[in-house]
Amino acid sequence: MKTISSRAALGLVAAMLITGSAGAVEAAARVKVSLWDKGANMDMPTGLTYAEPGLNLANATMGIKALPGAVKAGKVTFNVKNDSKDTIHEMIVMYLADPGKPLPYIAAENRVDEDKAGDKGEVSELDPGKSGTLTVELKAGKYLLICNVPGHFGAGMWAEFTVNP
Repeated sequence: MKTISSRAALGLVAAMLITGSAGAVEAAARVKVSLWDKGANMDMPTGLTYAEPGLNLANATMGIKALPGAVKAGKVTFNVKNDSKDTIHEMIVMYLADPGKPLPYIAAENRVDEDKAGDKGEVSELDPGKSGTLTVELKAGKYLLICNVPGHFGAGMWAEFTVNP
């Protein structure tokens, strides 16, 4: 039976630790996202957009839930599932340059102006029950996850999301 010197063993352990920690740095944070609604037969409320004065999301008939709601800066993978039984939804990641300020909105189209709002990536329209994935590099700051299918953002389909340093 061969034995190795303690110096060689320490070198091997050090190499394994370095390799293992390098892999951990490259791994993306994972966020589970649920796109939900109470059904297509429900009345869709309006005026539930982000930063709306007097906002009461208890009236929302659709929404977005993200777990965890905060991650460290770097690569972030969003595993998105449309949990609706009958409605198409999407998820767009928006950087909030000025948290608390409303996103630019196109009232005639009943949706957010994605080009002006800071779109960082999206999982496009998902049919009911379908899933999609998005991996993006995010810097520290406040973000908003939204569904921008016409009328959905105004009906409360958004969630705040934080990226810590």
